Amino acid sequence: MDYQVALCGACQEGIESNDFSNSNHWRALTGSIWSETTSVQALSYRILDQLKSHYWAAETLDSVFLDESTISLALAEMHTSENKVIHKDAYGNVLLSGDNEVLIENLNEKGTNYMASKGTQVIKIRLVADNVEQVESKINSDTIVILTRFLKKA
Repeated sequence: MDYQVALCGACQEGIESNDFSNSNHWRALTGSIWSETTSVQALSYRILDQLKSHYWAAETLDSVFLDESTISLALAEMHTSENKVIHKDAYGNVLLSGDNEVLIENLNEKGTNYMASKGTQVIKIRLVADNVEQVESKINSDTIVILTRFLKKA
């Protein structure tokens, strides 16, 4: 089974940040849930379930019949995302692996005589999976751990 879905930038950002506040944007799901592709149905169901306080989303969920396996796939993803660690910079912006960030304070690099200056570009960060406050990146060819509270979007 193929679990890939093509998304617009707004959809991808909304899903990654779990922000479905622009409910009008998500109205397209009333059509996409009828797709013949299981992954599209499951993703549509998952998002519509989070928007079911809106009459149109609840109505769509009530009118569609999906296989039990599709609903299980959608709910499994929901339970996984509830435990997902979301990294945010000092200003509350969601951080993603591969992002470029900027240091907002001078930081001493432990174990070296080097100080990373405020304004230093931190390129292609990697999120620390089990710690929401840490990311990894290379500065001066050394891989270091940086606390997210010292970063802002570039």
